[in-house]
Amino acid sequence: MSATLGAATLALASLLAPPAPGAPGAHRGPAPTVPGTGCPSFPADAVWNTPVTGLPVNAKSSAWLAAMDASTSYLHPDYGPSGDPSVPYGMPWTVVASGVTFTRVNFLYASQSDNVRYPFTAGTPIEGGPASTGDRHAIMVSAATCELYELWDAHYRPGSAHAGSGATWDLRSDALRPAGWTSADAAGLPLLPLLVNYDQVSSGALDHAVRVTAQCTQASYLWPARHEAGSAGSRCPPMGARFRMKAGFRLPASLCSAFCQTVLRAMKTYGLIVADNGANWYFQGTADRRWTYQEVDQLKRIPASAFQAVDESCLQVQAGSARAYQPGTAAYLEHCR
Repeated sequence: MSATLGAATLALASLLAPPAPGAPGAHRGPAPTVPGTGCPSFPADAVWNTPVTGLPVNAKSSAWLAAMDASTSYLHPDYGPSGDPSVPYGMPWTVVASGVTFTRVNFLYASQSDNVRYPFTAGTPIEGGPASTGDRHAIMVSAATCELYELWDAHYRPGSAHAGSGATWDLRSDALRPAGWTSADAAGLPLLPLLVNYDQVSSGALDHAVRVTAQCTQASYLWPARHEAGSAGSRCPPMGARFRMKAGFRLPASLCSAFCQTVLRAMKTYGLIVADNGANWYFQGTADRRWTYQEVDQLKRIPASAFQAVDESCLQVQAGSARAYQPGTAAYLEHCR
C-alpha cells in the first residue's frame, strides 16, 4: 500500500469511527434508565437521547427566538420546592407496585388515546396534588414490563376514572404515536424521558433532551412530535422544535453548583424540545422533595439568548420512529454532513 493511499485510508477510518467517550457529540454510554426500575428510558438511539452538538442552526432560529422573547427572558425551572412540602412543584411519577389493580379510564379525546387499562389508583400521585386545577398529569412505570403509562387531566374515582387523554409507551421501543395523535402532552411525545429527573441530575448524568414550553406555537409539528396545538404562523416554533445551548455559554462554579452544571451540559449536548404551550422558556422536571431552592434558583440565571434552534431533520430514520442516526456513525455522516 502506498503512503498516500495509507494516509487516505486512515483519514477515512477516523471519520467513520465513533467519537471517543466524552468527546463532543458522543453519546456517553447506554440509554438513560428510569430510576428504580431497571428499564431503559427508551433506546439509546431515540432522538431525545441523541446529542445535537453537530447539527446546523435552523433557518428559523432567529424568528423563533424573537417570538419567545429570548432577548429579554431567562429560563425558568418549572419544578422544585413549594409552600407545601408534601406536594413539590413538578410532575410526579411512580413505579407500579406489584399486584396493583389496572383501571379502565374514560377519555375526553378517546380517538387519540390508548384505550387500555392503566395502573391508576387512588394512591397515584397527580401533578399539583389531588385538588389541582392544572394539567393533572399522572405518570406510571411498570418495572415488570417496562411499560410507561401517562395521563393528562387525570381524575380517579372507583368505577369512574377519567382523563383528557392517555398514552402508553414501550420503554424498549422507538415507536412513536400515529401521525396527528396527541399523548398526555400536546406534542404527542412522552413526558417522563424529557423531564429533569432528580436521580439523574444527582448522578451527574442527565443524558437526554428536556421538555420546554412556548407561549406561541405554530399550527404544525416537527419530528419527533406527532401533534400540534398552536394557532400561529411560521414566526413561532412548532411542536418538536429543538433548541441547543451555545457551546461557549458558561456560568462560574460560584453561581452554578454541580447540579446546575449537569443541567447545563445536558442543554448543550441534548438541548430542549418544545412539547407544550405555556410560559416561554419554562422547562419541566420531576416533582421531588429533595430539590432545594438553590438547585432550581441557580438555573434561573440562564438567559434564553444562550440558545439556538437546530435542524435535526437529518437524524430521522423513519417518520413513525424516534430512532435517530447516531453521531460518529457512517449513516450520520451520510445524512448529516
